[in-house]
Amino acid sequence: MSTQQPYDQDPYQEVLVTPMYLAGSNGTGDAGFAPVAHWPHHYLDEGPCQLLVTSPDQRIRIGWFGDDFELWKITAAEDAVSAPRWTATFNHVTPAEIVAGLTTALAHDYAEADVHEGNGRFLVNPSPYWADAVQPLTDAGWTRDGGAELGTVEIIAPDGQAGVLIDKRLSGPNAETVELWAGPPGWGTRAEAVFTARTPSHLIAATAAAMADSAPVVRERHQLDRAMEHLVTLTPVGPPAPEGPRTPTPLDVRRTAVTQAVQRATRFPQTAADLRVMAARSRTAASAQNRSSSPAPALGARPLANSSAPRRSR
Repeated sequence: MSTQQPYDQDPYQEVLVTPMYLAGSNGTGDAGFAPVAHWPHHYLDEGPCQLLVTSPDQRIRIGWFGDDFELWKITAAEDAVSAPRWTATFNHVTPAEIVAGLTTALAHDYAEADVHEGNGRFLVNPSPYWADAVQPLTDAGWTRDGGAELGTVEIIAPDGQAGVLIDKRLSGPNAETVELWAGPPGWGTRAEAVFTARTPSHLIAATAAAMADSAPVVRERHQLDRAMEHLVTLTPVGPPAPEGPRTPTPLDVRRTAVTQAVQRATRFPQTAADLRVMAARSRTAASAQNRSSSPAPALGARPLANSSAPRRSR
């Protein structure tokens, strides 16, 4: 449950969101691209794909479509000009931190292939056992739903707000066979990650592991869809932004008036007694200063009359 009401406070305040798979997108692909930051980046001015990051040999391609429902498209091929062997897509609601699970695994696989001069694990055939692709979820306590359609397997998160659907029926090599999802149905609330049939099982598992991660992610309050606020826990990252000046209340006015009156009384005493006390203090201070700065009086010298002694009237 939400610990704060997101729309009663600063919409730009950063908060930690749990669970992560319900956090939605923060509007950038930074987290997803971070594992491959050292790969070539291609910024495209025309077409729906705004940024394309490729492996140095261009066999792996990671595209970010900043304005589309299908926000991410990731593929791998035998060589730079071959058709993709498999495709993974992530919609605009999917947190980039989940995409990072896949890009991290791809960067690792590519580095190993480069060292060993092999074809790369990112092109191996998937496991014949569907459970291998989703083991991180079952290890995290996600359970199988007995009501899934014949020929499919569905595994649901403990909170019922996320799951994975696996289609085991015979299909073509480009058929979409695995779908990770999170959030209630809706254009702005349902995150979806879809993998085609020949996607290596360990890459799906890496994505699932990121999805099952219990660590919170940082978002600004306005980035969370309002329909999701009752499904997540929000923890402010820091103090809220300072508020602008407010109109003083009647109590504020009275307190200010009292404070100013006390300050005036301290600086400017009003009664005759106050004035006599201040005068006596001034004479005492002046006398002490004169004694410390004047030479010692000669023997037999008569002390001056006390200037503060009252005079007798004739």
